[in-house]
Amino acid sequence: MAPLALARALSPLFQTYVLPVVVCVGSDRVLGDCLGPLVGSMLQRENVPAFLYGSLTSPVTAREAAHLAHFLAKTHPLSPVLAIDAAVGEKREVGLIKLNKGPLYPGSGANKRLGALGDCAILGITAERDKGFSGLESARLGLVGGMAGCIAEAVSLALGGRSRARTPLPSLARTK
Repeated sequence: MAPLALARALSPLFQTYVLPVVVCVGSDRVLGDCLGPLVGSMLQRENVPAFLYGSLTSPVTAREAAHLAHFLAKTHPLSPVLAIDAAVGEKREVGLIKLNKGPLYPGSGANKRLGALGDCAILGITAERDKGFSGLESARLGLVGGMAGCIAEAVSLALGGRSRARTPLPSLARTK
């Protein structure tokens, strides 16, 4: 149900006559920080109707956020921008997906001021803040992958795609 609820909350952002922009921020070198690039790769496979920046093969890191924000303002001035990134939080928050109706501030979990990006942001809390960088390095693949799948499905649904949950599973019975 989480992808449907998130898709419903995202839909107003995408109700525009221009293609939206989806920016998936993160690094493919740190498991807890690869949420954004993983979502980007999933959305690439789905061929979502959006300008997509950031994937496992071509990541957009937090350090590039200010430059990318400037680039997007010139290249896609009328497009709504959704930014997706991993975040750190309290122990009880690990695994939560948060939707912020404001820009993303990449690197803020590490007390870096790298600028703002987007009109709306999805943050997936993949590690505990108290553990610092080692928390991001020791994040669980199942957790990050599951969160990425949920976010990718929600974005795809909000952009008018199909839910995998509604796609029938192939039959396991053998046919003669």
